[in-house]
Amino acid sequence: MQTKVKGYIAGAVAAATYGTNPLFALPLYQEGMTASSVLFYRYVIGLPLVAVMLFARGHSLAVAPRMVPPLMVMGVLMASSSWLLFESYNYMDAAIASTLLFVYPLMVALLMAVFFRQRVSLLTGVCIAGALAGIALLFRRPDDATLSPVGTAMVMLSSLAYAIYIIGVDSRRLRGIPTLKVIFYVLSAGVLVFGGLIAFDPAESFAGPEKWYMWGCLLALAVLPTVVSFVCTTVASHYIGPTPTAILGALEPVTAVAIGVLAFGERLVATDYLGLVLIVGAVSLVVAGDSLGRVMVHFRKLFPRRMRGMARRRK
Repeated sequence: MQTKVKGYIAGAVAAATYGTNPLFALPLYQEGMTASSVLFYRYVIGLPLVAVMLFARGHSLAVAPRMVPPLMVMGVLMASSSWLLFESYNYMDAAIASTLLFVYPLMVALLMAVFFRQRVSLLTGVCIAGALAGIALLFRRPDDATLSPVGTAMVMLSSLAYAIYIIGVDSRRLRGIPTLKVIFYVLSAGVLVFGGLIAFDPAESFAGPEKWYMWGCLLALAVLPTVVSFVCTTVASHYIGPTPTAILGALEPVTAVAIGVLAFGERLVATDYLGLVLIVGAVSLVVAGDSLGRVMVHFRKLFPRRMRGMARRRK
């Protein structure tokens, strides 16, 4: 199998597995588990899996003491993003929540422009407008009721936390640390965050699931949208580069929507589908902007004389 084909398959698997979050989280909610308890056990189960992968690659768990604070900050950001997303499932359809989450690449572009002086292109501006239009379409429900403001705010904050995480984890201080080691400490910080939420909330409990299939859902959450998604993302980035891998990330909300409709009977109307297309299309265009530019340059090189002739006629 060609290297690029392997990369595209890995990227598709990475996106699709991350989109399975609602499939395994919602049954746990129906049995009375909260977002904090679900995420606590998800991170606890995922932690040794990542550790085994680290050891298998010949790495240790040791890091320089000065690197612990930034790693913990990254962990708190990821934990906040996860908790806000999982809490939003209590206020809106999981399919819609997972789609709204996919605006995080747009937030990355805006944050980089505001804080790091990176220029926002016309394409990015148009795509931001398209994504906002898509969100507006999703915000109106068929029964003339608006989408939950609380749930929408949670997803937007979740996207913002994830966008900050993406920028922070690419910093020079963390770039030299093996990615699996970064993920190990991110999960460790998450365990502390969710453990603290459970310990200080009288309504929460560390009691584990009572039914066997609930443990199966937790194991699936730890394996598929955590370990498998991460490993496949790494493989795809290595084989086909980060831009095509990010474009394939559009399969995340598509997978979540399919699961919500097929597994949980969530109903979508025409405006919902149009909103989904606008959001996924806008983000995909932002991520693919550089690639599209290169394609246009190559296209123009195919017709150099015709292009020059058209330019002369315009004069």
